[in-house]
Parts: sequence; structure tokens; C-alpha cells
Amino acid sequence: MPTAYINIGSNMGDRQAVISRAVVYIEFLCKAKARVSKIIETPAWGFKSESSFLNQGIAIDTDIPPIELLRHLQEIERLISPTPHRNEAGEYIDRVIDIDLIAVDDIIVDTPELQLPHPRMHLRDFVLIPFIELNPDWFHPTLNATTTKLLSLLPK
Repeated sequence: MPTAYINIGSNMGDRQAVISRAVVYIEFLCKAKARVSKIIETPAWGFKSESSFLNQGIAIDTDIPPIELLRHLQEIERLISPTPHRNEAGEYIDRVIDIDLIAVDDIIVDTPELQLPHPRMHLRDFVLIPFIELNPDWFHPTLNATTTKLLSLLPK
């Protein structure tokens, strides 16, 4: 059964409770127990904010096709908080919940709706650090590097 790697983040409200709630919803959706990373705290990425993010990675086995899984994850986001993730100018803003489908095994998807692996995963320590905890040897099929190598390439 394929393994989906998902990153959950929050920088508003009871961040830890929000992340825990998202994990429960995802486990219910996939009818499986998720493996979870430690929660890490990082500054906002891609925009300025006084509120830091808590982020957690999860790995969960699922037969749900990637595009359908993405749509379900977006529904879970809206269920937890219907507020947008971007402002009118299209810029990132503070948010209660952010759920990103990062990868599904080594499947490559390149459609307008979904790109797998996530096209910016290799630029984000808050994605790579939890992913490494879950699977340090996962190999990025287009960048030809493990998650561990990708993290080592980020600027310090």
C-alpha cells in the first residue's frame, strides 16, 4: 500500500490542538494509524509574521489516489478553519491550519491541481526535518537526492 507524506502546520490559535485534530481526521479518512514526527516550531516561511508555526509531518498508508487524497485534505482544512491561506494579492498570511500533501512514495504527478513531490519541499526545513524523522532515506525522484541530502543543501 502506498505511503503518503503530509505536513501539517498552524500559527494561530491552539496550534498543537489544531494539528492533533487534523491528524485524527486524516487517520479516519485513510482508515489507518499515522506515524507522526515530533512537532517543531519555525518562523513563518514566505511572509512576515510575529506568530511562529508549529509543524508536524505524518506518514500514512493509503490506497486513496493522490488527487483524491489532496481534495480530502483540502476539505479537512476547510472543516477545521474556512479562513483563506492567502490575501487578496495572493500572498501567504497567518493561518489556523495548513495541510500539504508532500509525497506519495516516489510517485510523480504534474497537473495544474497537484504536483508530487511537492514543488517547494526541498526549500522548506519545516517540511524536511519532520520528513527525515519519518523516512530519512526517502529518495526524491526528480531531484535525485534523499531528504537528508536536501536538508543539507539548505542555506544555514
